[in-house]
Amino acid sequence: MDHPITAGLLDLAFVFGNRRPVEIEVGSGKGTFLLARAAARPELNFLGIEYAASYCRYAADRVRRADLPNVRMLQLDAGAFFARCLADQAVWRVHVYFPDPWPKRRHHRRRLIQPAWTEQVRRVLRPGGQLLIVTDHLEYFAHIRCALSAVAGFARVAFPRMVDQQGELVGTNFERKYIAHGRTFHRLALMRIA
Repeated sequence: MDHPITAGLLDLAFVFGNRRPVEIEVGSGKGTFLLARAAARPELNFLGIEYAASYCRYAADRVRRADLPNVRMLQLDAGAFFARCLADQAVWRVHVYFPDPWPKRRHHRRRLIQPAWTEQVRRVLRPGGQLLIVTDHLEYFAHIRCALSAVAGFARVAFPRMVDQQGELVGTNFERKYIAHGRTFHRLALMRIA
């Protein structure tokens, strides 16, 4: 019998049953973005990664009820997953929306977006693939830009349209909540060029 993991690497074609391009959302939460994007783009596969077990189960149940065969959910740490389980050039796009900013200085090491993780993202993206990030936290955005500048092989590109809803960038629950609070959003889109 075939297995989806060979030598520690996840075989995405086996997981989805096809070789369509894969987009990964890191920190899917309740799955709002993932469900809308997967329904709008049935020609793509979507992998949601959520660390919190309760949110992962909730999102997976929403995927099941929406009958979206092009979505899978995983409950795990994104840092370790990118470093150990994804093959080179296996992914078309990585979405990171409103990551925890860990605002206290002593917690900054817990932030997902660090040069080491960003290097792993570059490694798993196909040439032309994109890393898309949105945050409402200005200081974290400055950190993100610094972390990304430490990794070669990316070019900044225009942020692509992710939703049809007027006034939204990506349509997550956090974005909708923060729009109501009048927060400013900071976005960044990078394309792998090497």
